[in-house]
Amino acid sequence: MTETPVNEMSFEQAMAELEQVLGQLERGDVALDESITLYERGAALKARCEAKLKEAEEKVAAITLDSDGNPTGTAPVDIQ
Repeated sequence: MTETPVNEMSFEQAMAELEQVLGQLERGDVALDESITLYERGAALKARCEAKLKEAEEKVAAITLDSDGNPTGTAPVDIQ
């Protein structure tokens, strides 16, 4: 696990760490307390990935096309 706060991670960072967490949990070679900590971190990482995907989805949906189907820009989207 990294020390980076989950809410500051990019999608790629969160996904990579989530894969590591899942690998550790699947092996089952960690103590119960550490398993709980890993599970909580994994849940936060999963939520971060979902939020970043939704953000990207909204940006794609905001792209406007001209009559020939070419992108002309994006509509303003306020994503936090």
